[in-house]
Order: sequence, then structure tokens, then C-alpha cells
Amino acid sequence: MNWASLYSTDRTGEKRKKERDYQDSRNAFLRDYDRIIFSSAFRRLQNKTQVFPLPGSVFVHNRLTHSLEVASVGRSLARAVGEQIAAKYGDIVPGFSTFYRYELDSVIASACLGHDIGNPPFGHSGEDAIRSFFRGLDGEMSDRINSSLSPNQLCDLTHFEGNSNAFRVLTHSFNEPDPGGYRLTYPTLAAIVKYPCSSSEGFSKQTGLIATKKSGFFDAEIPVFGEIAGTLGIPLQNGYKSVYARHPFVFLTEAADDICYRVIDLEDAHRLDLVSFDTFKDLFLPFFDVETGYYARNYIEQKLHRIQDENQKVQYIRARWISLMIGKMSQAFMENEERILAGTLQHDLLKCLTDRDAVLIDAINKFSVKQIYNYKSVVEIEIAGYNVIGGLLKEFVTAVLYPDRTKSAKIIQLVSSQFRVTQEPGTLYDDLLSLLDFIAGMTDLYAIDLFRKITGITIPEIR
Repeated sequence: MNWASLYSTDRTGEKRKKERDYQDSRNAFLRDYDRIIFSSAFRRLQNKTQVFPLPGSVFVHNRLTHSLEVASVGRSLARAVGEQIAAKYGDIVPGFSTFYRYELDSVIASACLGHDIGNPPFGHSGEDAIRSFFRGLDGEMSDRINSSLSPNQLCDLTHFEGNSNAFRVLTHSFNEPDPGGYRLTYPTLAAIVKYPCSSSEGFSKQTGLIATKKSGFFDAEIPVFGEIAGTLGIPLQNGYKSVYARHPFVFLTEAADDICYRVIDLEDAHRLDLVSFDTFKDLFLPFFDVETGYYARNYIEQKLHRIQDENQKVQYIRARWISLMIGKMSQAFMENEERILAGTLQHDLLKCLTDRDAVLIDAINKFSVKQIYNYKSVVEIEIAGYNVIGGLLKEFVTAVLYPDRTKSAKIIQLVSSQFRVTQEPGTLYDDLLSLLDFIAGMTDLYAIDLFRKITGITIPEIR
């Protein structure tokens, strides 16, 4: 791969390439950002769980606020890297420096904005609930699905992945006539796909490839990603049918997400009185022990001494730590430039930091798993996710498999017209994906409300 071919203004759903206008104040990649942020799918993230249950008396992060903050960090990270690439190579082709100095940040900000747009309700437990439902089918329902789907299509269901669903949400037109979904540019879409492989070839850590840790696109979107990869020069991995090297921009999107959730989850925990200020300080201030000037620990502690409110102190540490990590990650990216372009860097940028930083990051990870991700209310929302999403899938999948039943027609009427369910022979895979589009797109509260109504827990009012 080379820097000059890794960007393009080509969009999904557009056959004719458009001439690039470098004088346009709102370039193609800013349009990507606008299209995502004004979309209903993005807006619904405001009522999707990040970590802690929603809603609550204390406002904590949801998927929407998390995505906005990741986009902010991603923009800064991309600006730092883009300036270095432009300075190193100059204008090797027309517009090269313009893109890397002034437009790469919009690409990464857009990718960060959309990176969680495919996640179902109830956080990662929503993904697990979908997988568990399809893995747990038996009898006639299992036989009908197994006999109608290809192995890769079946893996899309039993290994349902929010990353793959994000790519689908942004590129699929659902029940609309115009192709291309949101019609985003190829670089923005490529920067979202952390695991560029199909479901059947993914979910394996034995390959040594970062691409196969999970999956990045469903069977239905393989041709779409193939077109993007071909245009941008992303190579297939040797010996695989649908496993590609990572687009280099992915490392920046991923780094922004890694930076944010490691500190933001702990900030939320502090606001909920689950973590003391001293604990928060002890986890993050050691990163500044070897720094100088603006990042020196004694300078930061002097600033903290002047701040009265503990929440403000946490916010200050968070801001300084994010700024520090942006510098470290951008440096790690440039230090590993050759491996990134060759497609041989098989771990994230966080693992490219010094051994000292790695020990400190590991301490944050272990503490978060023990004290936050296994906290009672977090576990409760995960269990609720299993029951609600599992219950919805049972009703809707049964309706698709048995269209002649009286109840089935009524159940399918509840599916938004945006999602096409035909119940015709030979369309089972498409119908099941449409159901997942519908259910995964729900907010937490809408999923709970619909589950209660169709199971009779709550009797709907006539309106």
C-alpha cells in the first residue's frame, strides 16, 4: 500500500467519478461527517448503553456521547499524523499534501463518528444475545436455517458482530431505491473496518492476523468492501478468500477509541461513586512521571491543587492524559509506518507504546474489568439484554420461518417499512438480516417497550 492511493473521493452508489474541487470549503470528507451526524441511526445512539445502564439520575456516557468524543480525539490524532506525512513526502501527486494536512482529520473524525453505529441495544451483551439465539436454535427452526444459508451466511448470524453491522448500516440502502446507503467516501468506510474479513474466516486468533480477530462485513457486503479495497489498493491476505490487510487509517480510528474508553469509563465510574478520586489519580498520574514541561507530573499536581471540585480534577487529568496519548499514538504510528503500509503490523497502536506505558495500561484494563465491567448494574443490564433481544428474535424469526401462521403476519407488520421482509422462497438470509437491521437499530428503551408489548407484559394503549 502507498499513501497516494489510500484516499479517494469515490462514494458507494456513485458510478461516475467526480472531479475533485480543492477550493470547495466543504470537501467530500466533511460531507461524510455531516451525513453521519444528521442520520437517525446516529441519533438513536443517545439511548444505547455504553457501559452503565440508561437512563440514570447521574448522566453518564451513552453511545452517542462516546462517539462524539472519539471523533474529537480522532480528529486531533489524524491532524498530527497527517502533518507528518505531508511534511515527509511533499506533493508527490497533485493534492497529496492538501489531503494529509487538511482532510485526513475529517476522514478519521467521520470514521470515529460511525464506528459504533451498528451496535445493538444493551452494549456488547446485545451482540452476545444475538449470537446466542442463533447458536441455541434446535429442531425444525435450526434445520430450516441451516439448509437455506451458506456457511458464511450462517456465521453472520452465529457470530453477529457490531463492526460488520456498522459497515452494513452505512453502505446498505435497505428498502430505498437508490444504492450506496449513506454514500460515504471509500476512505471513511475503510477506516471503520477494524477486522477486514468475512465471518467464516474471522473470529480466529490462531492465524496471527489482526484482521481475523473478529469480522468486518457480512456476506451481503463482501462485494462492497471488495470494490473499496480494489480502488484504494488494499491487498488480500495470501491464502484467504475474503481477508484483507487493514487500511492504515483504521489504526487511527481504533487508537482514538482505545484512548477514550479507557479513561471515560473510569470518569463515569467516579461520577457514580464507584471509584474514588485517589484511585483515579493513582491509575493515570504515573504516565506523567517521566514527562517534562506541560506534561510533567509536578506541573499537573500543582494545577490539581488549585482545583476545588473532585469532578473537575478528574476532568483535568482526563484532558491531560488524552493529550499525552495523542502524542504517543501519533509517534507510534509514524515509527511503524513501514509495517502499517506493508500490512504486517498485527496489533493496535496501544501495543506499540513503551514497556512502561504497557504496564500502566494493563493496570487500567485489569481494574476496569474487575471494578467496572463486572459491577452489579452493568451485569444486570447485560442479562436484561439477553432476555429482551432473545425474546424479540424468537418472535420475529419464528414469524419469518412460519409465514402461514396467523400471528406471523401481525408480527411482521411491526417491522418498520425501512426493512424489507418478503417471506418468499429463497430470501431467508435477506429476511433475517432485515430483522437484525430492525432489532439492532433499536434503542434500549424501545427494545424493552416492544418486548413488553408483544409478550403481553404491558398491554398497549390505543392511540
